[in-house]
Amino acid sequence: MQGLSGDRVAAWLERAADVLEREKMYLTELDAAIGDSDHGINMARGFTAVRARLGGLDRGDVGALLKEVGMILLSTVGGASGPLYGTLFREAGLRAAGAGELDLAALASCLEAGLDGVKRRGKASPGDKTMVDALGPAVDALKAALLEPPAAAAGQAPPPSGADGRVSLAEALARAAEAARAGAEATVPLVARKGRASYLGERSAGHQDPGATSCWLLLRSLAATADA
Repeated sequence: MQGLSGDRVAAWLERAADVLEREKMYLTELDAAIGDSDHGINMARGFTAVRARLGGLDRGDVGALLKEVGMILLSTVGGASGPLYGTLFREAGLRAAGAGELDLAALASCLEAGLDGVKRRGKASPGDKTMVDALGPAVDALKAALLEPPAAAAGQAPPPSGADGRVSLAEALARAAEAARAGAEATVPLVARKGRASYLGERSAGHQDPGATSCWLLLRSLAATADA
């Protein structure tokens, strides 16, 4: 796959809806320890709503599609997650305005815009025990893949790459998903500084953040779609 088209974005969102429905009780269990016990249910409901609306959305403009997804999530995902995930998709969509397809550089830029929007909306920084702790490392992984030089030495087995020898979009997304997984797991010892979990103070340590975990699941779904 050379780029992420509107059809591929739709396929990603359908896959994500399936994954979040399947994992909703796991996410809710994580949230029960430090939150309102509803994160998994809310996320599954939001992406089910996205899937139900996909057939009527224009896929020719990836930016417009992502913005519309953000609006759907904002109106259907409860709690703090609705505004945060709505902002992620809306800001990514604004950055991708008019694009029929996203290559690696464009996707990295879109997700970075989404990350910046989430930080502003949630007033969160890395280490605060939020979705930023998964999304930030994923964006860093995509940007690092962009900077990786093409395999040049003849006779050497090159890494998975595009036609020009550089890291392919599918491989870069696999790395981003792995970085998000590691970031989510790294929230376990952290003390929450934002959201309802912050009310627990030191007692929030020892639990994986549900928002970081759902962000990882979304990026894992995107990587799986790109590799399909």
